[in-house]
Amino acid sequence: MLWEYIQPVTIRFGEGVLKELSEVIAGLGGSRGLLVCTPFFVRSGLAEKLLKECGGLLTGVYSQVSPNPEVSEVDACARRIREEKIDFLVALGGGSTLDCAKAAGSICFTEDSIRKYHGTGLPMPQKHLPLIAVPSTAGTGSEVTCVSVLSDKDLGKKGPIVSNGFYPAVALVDPELTYSLPAHITAGTGIDVLSHAVEGYWSKGHQPVCDALALHAARLVFRHLPAAVREPDNREARAGMAEASVIAGLAFTLPKTTGPHACSFPLTNLLHIPHGEACGLTLDWFARVNAEAENGRVHAFARDLGFSDAYAMADAIHELKRDVGLRLDLKEFDLTDEHLEELVRLSRHPNLSNNPVEITDEMLNVMYQSLR
Repeated sequence: MLWEYIQPVTIRFGEGVLKELSEVIAGLGGSRGLLVCTPFFVRSGLAEKLLKECGGLLTGVYSQVSPNPEVSEVDACARRIREEKIDFLVALGGGSTLDCAKAAGSICFTEDSIRKYHGTGLPMPQKHLPLIAVPSTAGTGSEVTCVSVLSDKDLGKKGPIVSNGFYPAVALVDPELTYSLPAHITAGTGIDVLSHAVEGYWSKGHQPVCDALALHAARLVFRHLPAAVREPDNREARAGMAEASVIAGLAFTLPKTTGPHACSFPLTNLLHIPHGEACGLTLDWFARVNAEAENGRVHAFARDLGFSDAYAMADAIHELKRDVGLRLDLKEFDLTDEHLEELVRLSRHPNLSNNPVEITDEMLNVMYQSLR
């Protein structure tokens, strides 16, 4: 087996590490930084607090980032970077904010729209601004990945761009930032973490280092997600999920995600189901389909997690979703046969080719019929 492991991001993890932001900026040698965040952090006052604490090194805020970041938002952020001669970025927020900053920090060196590279197969230019990633959710792992997931409302598509230029320079992972997350976001982002871990493990691109990381992250999710949802002030559960998120990010970056993520894109685009919940919706179905793939690797993974086999793990995933209040089907949408055909068609995303078992349209139709 031939493999390599690459992870260029410096990770600082622990409660209170956000206080080190000015020190980290100094270490990068930045002098004109832009804070990229959502409007929530402007309203809460944290954006202004960070600007003051960084003593003028952060010179402005770009906060026009939506939950599914638009290509237009990336272009607007890149324009701001060029106009203000920004030389580093700090991204504070969930995966949406981090993904917007990653793409803007690369495209700003060109006059291109990010649309040129979104779903077109054209390689991104590799020049990029240094980025300090500060995740506020325990979910995407975007602080350690080379992936930016963007939406294009005009063209009706959502999908990832992969570029080595998207790796942040530093990830400051502070579990304290997740304490205020409401239960439904904690649940949705948490099941996204489990999806990253499990998919990274069974992906065709799997390799030993990522396998070990996937196992560690999945174990943490099963242990801590229910408590993090039910007891938002549970520091151990919050820290456990924050750790799971960053470790799962390391686990899937190189192998890439598979079937559940491929199906999540149309579920989000067409039905507006939040990304993490959309991934989790089909995760147990794929666990059953992939159970016998590649000499029982998935069974071995499940046994290492304490389950009797992959089918028992699939049952546990289903019960975990029920326990934390995530949707288990699509009944509320009253989907027609035409809707199902569209979901099947759009689920043939490139990520589906990473799945260890070949997935046919007939199989996808059976899956969506079972959810309807």
